[in-house]
Amino acid sequence: MAVAAGAPAVEPTISGDAYTKMIDNYMDSSVEVENYHKMANAIRFLSMDAIEVANSGHPGLPMGMADVCTVLFKDFLKFNPEDPDWPDRDRFILSAGHGSMLIYSLLYLSGYKDIRLEDIKRFRQLGSRAAGHPENFEAKGIETTTGPLGQGIANAVGMAISERILSAKYGDDIFNHYTYALCGDGCLMEGISQEAVTFAAHHKLSKLIYLWDDNEITIDGRTSVATSENQQARFEAAGWHVESVDGHNVEEIKAAIAKAKTTDMPSMIACKTHIGFGAPTKVGSNGVHGAALGAKEIEGTRKNFKWEAEPFDIPKDI
Repeated sequence: MAVAAGAPAVEPTISGDAYTKMIDNYMDSSVEVENYHKMANAIRFLSMDAIEVANSGHPGLPMGMADVCTVLFKDFLKFNPEDPDWPDRDRFILSAGHGSMLIYSLLYLSGYKDIRLEDIKRFRQLGSRAAGHPENFEAKGIETTTGPLGQGIANAVGMAISERILSAKYGDDIFNHYTYALCGDGCLMEGISQEAVTFAAHHKLSKLIYLWDDNEITIDGRTSVATSENQQARFEAAGWHVESVDGHNVEEIKAAIAKAKTTDMPSMIACKTHIGFGAPTKVGSNGVHGAALGAKEIEGTRKNFKWEAEPFDIPKDI
């Protein structure tokens, strides 16, 4: 199992019969939910395939947060790929920029023209718009360059402030949009996050929603090697509205985002996920955080999700 230099492999957050049952339940869903799962799996396999070709990247986050982002982009995010600079679009910020194949997959599948399939096929290669970390000057739909952990959290607060100011000046019939930020454990460990969190709560930036990838894993192993902080209690203490959901349960994700949009405070949704969800042996471990899965593991993931499409091929019904 490939892990960070000097970092031992850790026991996965899920394995054995419990994982088999989880995959079986995931695949045995209603037609409506199955459609969400198909879209989420398109994100997963585009991400896996691109990282495999590059032999470099972070597949765990796209695989783990694919369900959350599918719900967000399908049911909540206000955007127009034909007019990507529309001033009143919702903003989506991938603060955990190392998981960049997530946003490239989302933009490509949503119809944004700047991220092309050839860019994804040449992920992390010279000349590709799909850089190792998202760069906002490379493609429309990437709201800000991210990579240094915690920066996207603060960027999101700045964008939420901008929305508040524009709405006050021109009216909410012209400016009335939300800012969403996907953050990981590393983002929340950075000092800048505390300043951003307290500022957002103090100014009641109610159109700001953080989606926390709560997977208990970093590249070095379990998050417990670096922190014992209760993140939900931390946000609650600052005055945020806090929800906790199963990050692989479509209905829970929908309900939490819908509720977050009704509060008068910023919201943090703790999305309990398994990093590398779908992978047969590396799920829930640091082995899937920052290295290509390998052909055998990808084949096992295809079997788990009954995904028969060739690499980089998206079925027409998706």
